[in-house]
Amino acid sequence: MRRLLLVAVMCGAVSGAQAADMPDFPVLRGSFTDGPSIVNWQGGYIGGHAAYGTSNMNFANSTTNIVARLLDGTEMESVQRISDWPIMGKASSHGEGFGGFVGYNFQWTDVVVGVELNYTHGKFGGSQTGSMSRFFTLPSGYTVSATNEGTARMNISDMGTLRVRGGYAYGSFLPYMFAGIALGQADIIRTARVFGTQVNPAAAPGFQNVPFDVSATDGQYSHLIYGYSFGIGTEVMLISGLFLRAEWEYVRFATSIDTSINTVRAGLGYKF
Repeated sequence: MRRLLLVAVMCGAVSGAQAADMPDFPVLRGSFTDGPSIVNWQGGYIGGHAAYGTSNMNFANSTTNIVARLLDGTEMESVQRISDWPIMGKASSHGEGFGGFVGYNFQWTDVVVGVELNYTHGKFGGSQTGSMSRFFTLPSGYTVSATNEGTARMNISDMGTLRVRGGYAYGSFLPYMFAGIALGQADIIRTARVFGTQVNPAAAPGFQNVPFDVSATDGQYSHLIYGYSFGIGTEVMLISGLFLRAEWEYVRFATSIDTSINTVRAGLGYKF
């Protein structure tokens, strides 16, 4: 009997020691979690996108310098400043494109900072035609009927941005903001025409009624344009480095035709 009691006490001691040495598994504490797990966004990535956007252009004064050259030294230009007549204004048009992106992310817990090269090929830009006519009398005695007519067109085929971006990772989502410099390739064609008549009954025969019609075109093809960009977006990690992207970007170019482009984009990428 004493032996049986001794064996029972020893077995109880061993069982208590094993229970004390057991690891404290989370399942024993319940199923509570501290929040969504953080996805690893650190590293390089590459992808492609499709874009749809609106080009906003201001064609005002876009032919001023052409008209000034055409009428340089004339009385009507020095008195009436025909080159400064407001013959065109703002215009908008829609376009679409496609492209790609490549970049690298740095991550500190849930804060993500990165650099990216982004390129889009498409059809953006637009055109406008305008004219203005006036009657006036010059100090020389001529009564002038003049029309200033202009046409301007801007076609942007390629644009790219070098961005710095920052985001905050929350689970599988990465909302972010970005800003950077922008470069583009565009065809810029501007045509100016000034025509009308000068009438002076007191002038010598042959100079009493003098018609005039002058024009010129200034074309810049595959012209490099530059500016800046900024925007917002979000990415969602799908599986094994594959992610979806949606973003909005604003690009402004400094050219003879003031131009800005707003695009919305959807893309698919892969993080290495």
